Amino acid sequence: MGDGYEFRALFGLPLTQDPKIYDLTFNVSETESDVIEAFLRSRVNDQASFTFTPPAEGGTKTGTYSQSGVTVTFSITNHGLAIGDVVTVDYTSGSATDGTFVIATAADQNTFTVNAASSATNSGNVSVTLSGAGQYVCQSWTKTIPYNNRAVLNCTFREVFEP
Repeated sequence: MGDGYEFRALFGLPLTQDPKIYDLTFNVSETESDVIEAFLRSRVNDQASFTFTPPAEGGTKTGTYSQSGVTVTFSITNHGLAIGDVVTVDYTSGSATDGTFVIATAADQNTFTVNAASSATNSGNVSVTLSGAGQYVCQSWTKTIPYNNRAVLNCTFREVFEP
């Protein structure tokens, strides 16, 4: 049983996507493990992906921006962003319009660009947030009960790209 990703990739989604894979361990109570396991079994049955934010992914950074035409250039030290990442931009000064944007270029670790909806000339301070959340499927999981009322779930989550 697949999640349909391979099929979806043939019909319009880029084949060059690089899905993230996380091997996770949940050390929880037996009751909590039952809830997690029920969720995972439900996703196997309906073949639906789920939204998941991996630990320590995403975050908010501040810096400066300069807009010339529709190109907005950001200077943020060690931004950690890549072409195609989706970010929420809060322009804290200047007259640019806040919104959600896709990273168009990432020249180096401190500079990247997005394309604005309209042409303008602006500059100022900015706050940029990468949510870190994505759509995932659980490839596999195991459950062990090492001692009374405790459980360990080992899960493998794989990112999927859905239209």
